[in-house]
Amino acid sequence: MSGRHNFIIAIDGFSSCGKSTLAKALAKKLKFAFIDSGAMYRAVTLYFIRHEIALDDQEAIENALKDIHIDFIPNAIKTEIHLNDEDISEEIRQMYISDRVSDVSAIKAVRAAMVAQQQKLGSRRNIIMDGRDIGTTVFPDADLKIFMTADPKVRAARRYLELTEKGEDVTLEEVVENLSTRDRIDSTRAESPLRQAEDAIVLDNSNLTPEQQLHFVEEEYLKAKAAKAHS
Repeated sequence: MSGRHNFIIAIDGFSSCGKSTLAKALAKKLKFAFIDSGAMYRAVTLYFIRHEIALDDQEAIENALKDIHIDFIPNAIKTEIHLNDEDISEEIRQMYISDRVSDVSAIKAVRAAMVAQQQKLGSRRNIIMDGRDIGTTVFPDADLKIFMTADPKVRAARRYLELTEKGEDVTLEEVVENLSTRDRIDSTRAESPLRQAEDAIVLDNSNLTPEQQLHFVEEEYLKAKAAKAHS
């Protein structure tokens, strides 16, 4: 905890655990701002692909990062993710981005740039931010930390359904392989690897409905809010 007046909720966990779904629902319920840190790394990945930035070209990477401006624009339906004033909300969810995002997010310069942006976004507002390293690196003093996990088969099935509903031509086997690779890269990278913060509350949602997950975290929020008020 800290002397901040704003309240920060960090939701970390493996890919396709439903972090963003939960974070969005919770943000709406609590009237907090929602920051999808994963979308920021996906936006950088899209930029690198479009501009053919080699992942071992440090100078090109650092120059590219200076040109990347990411914004979250709320509208009546959802929050759009903009890359240099272009709405990229749908494109960054495609499989070709998923295949590359873990490699891009493992780059030290990329993580440093995104963490700085994330900390700036959360400096004054009540926020919920989800990702891999929010409770450990971005906001180690977050008022509430949730670490989400689920059975790998359940995660793969959820992701496969999400992609096929959007019309993507993928197989379940491809999704399983993608998640396995991302888990390995995210957990073993040198820069801010995916790990559970010591003071995080674990939420295994393998057999939980979205409503049950929301209720669980709401209860934890009320406890943390009361503790903050008395600290």
